[in-house]
Amino acid sequence: MSIDVNNESGTEVDEQAILDIARYALARMRIHPLSELSVIVVDAEAMEQLHIQWMDLPGPTDVMSFPMDELRPPAKDDEEPPQGLLGDIVLCPEVAKKQGEDAPTQHSMDEELQLLTVHGVLHLLGYDHEEPDEKAEMFGLQAAIVDGWRAEKGLTGPSPAPTVS
Repeated sequence: MSIDVNNESGTEVDEQAILDIARYALARMRIHPLSELSVIVVDAEAMEQLHIQWMDLPGPTDVMSFPMDELRPPAKDDEEPPQGLLGDIVLCPEVAKKQGEDAPTQHSMDEELQLLTVHGVLHLLGYDHEEPDEKAEMFGLQAAIVDGWRAEKGLTGPSPAPTVS
């Protein structure tokens, strides 16, 4: 799995954890091991510009996903996953920090960035949360991936509650 993490935000983030959880999420979703993903960490100003340009919404947001080859997890266990470019995930640590502090189960900026990385991966794979049933599926999968990764890493304490809307 080729995953690049590029921190352009000026904020120190746990890039290794972002890389690890992205790799875990993609493996859990059975994405081809030769697929490629880019994660870019930007400041609030850059995120706001992207949010306006692509979503026509004001202010910075927490995560944005830009799919390339529209890869999807294989439907069957014996099906060979396709290989390709997943796309880009853009994260904003300033928004992540505030969301982590405001969450019902307060958590760190880095924990929020890990959650947002999984959220971004799922968006790249075609998951959405516009409708209640879609939201339940996506957020359930997101929680299972984050919990699985945390357990594998031996991290204790509650997993971050979803703060992504």
